Amino acid sequence: MASIRDVAKKAGVGVGTVSRALNGTGYVSEEAKKKIETAMKELEYTPNELARNLFRNRTGIIGIIVPNMEHPFFAGLCRVMETALYERGYKTMICNTIGISNREKDYLDMLDRSMVDGIITAAHSLDGDEYLKRKKPIISIDRNFGPEIPLIGSDHAMGGRMAAEVLIKNGCRKVLQLSNLSPFVLANERHTAFHSIMAKNDIEVVEAVMDWNNLTYEEHYKVVKEYLRLYPDVDGAFGSDYTAIACLNVITAMGKKVPEEFKIVGFDAMNITRMVRPAVTAVRQNIQLLGECCAESIIKRIEGVETVPYRQILKVEMQYGGTTIQ
Repeated sequence: MASIRDVAKKAGVGVGTVSRALNGTGYVSEEAKKKIETAMKELEYTPNELARNLFRNRTGIIGIIVPNMEHPFFAGLCRVMETALYERGYKTMICNTIGISNREKDYLDMLDRSMVDGIITAAHSLDGDEYLKRKKPIISIDRNFGPEIPLIGSDHAMGGRMAAEVLIKNGCRKVLQLSNLSPFVLANERHTAFHSIMAKNDIEVVEAVMDWNNLTYEEHYKVVKEYLRLYPDVDGAFGSDYTAIACLNVITAMGKKVPEEFKIVGFDAMNITRMVRPAVTAVRQNIQLLGECCAESIIKRIEGVETVPYRQILKVEMQYGGTTIQ
């Protein structure tokens, strides 16, 4: 098996030059780079990733913390982030925290022990101080920890307004809004904006609030079924994709027609909203851009090459389906 010394000898350069070329730690001329690349190919030399990361005082691993990987939004977001990080030379370690809050702290402790180079978090079960006391790179999705930790998220307030406007145009007079609330999370803004627009238009809103960690479809279905039983005169609904599909199934089982008698608007617009009939009208988060921004931002924080803005808020758009009348 060829060594770095063999590569240096064949390329006619010093070992230090090969090391700088592999690790990107100093200047190496283009001519020398080409000689090194040619020598590596001819010798079938593969750099030792562990040794390279130790040299750089890094692991090459980034931790991702999400509440529930079964949830379509977080599953899709993890896929985008893992791909983006891999393309930039990093591996990922994903933590699913739902129902096991100490796992979130365990991953933060791994950051302190230099077992991962940085953390991207979308979980909300730990107190904010547990994050703020860490001095290493962290990026937050949706949760506002203050200026010490960069925040990346969608424009939830815009999404709430858009959803309200669609239901108003569809003639709704009494609407169920199901929300998953957690302190200091941008997602709360979608529900605040939605309620505000509805109030200005004298439309009654029945609010059902679920704990942030109750993110399963079964829990959404149970809550939706109970509220539609208690409020049979509700003629529209707004909530997550799970809420929207639960409403579609419950309303259909009740013998009502969607969208003629009941209108539904979801939030996220993941693939599941296009797998049902009728397809769900929903506010779409740009999950591809969100995941890529998170990946780029954590790498910038780790490598210190650029300043990461405190807030990066991404636009949302409407996906029109058959649960509303256009």
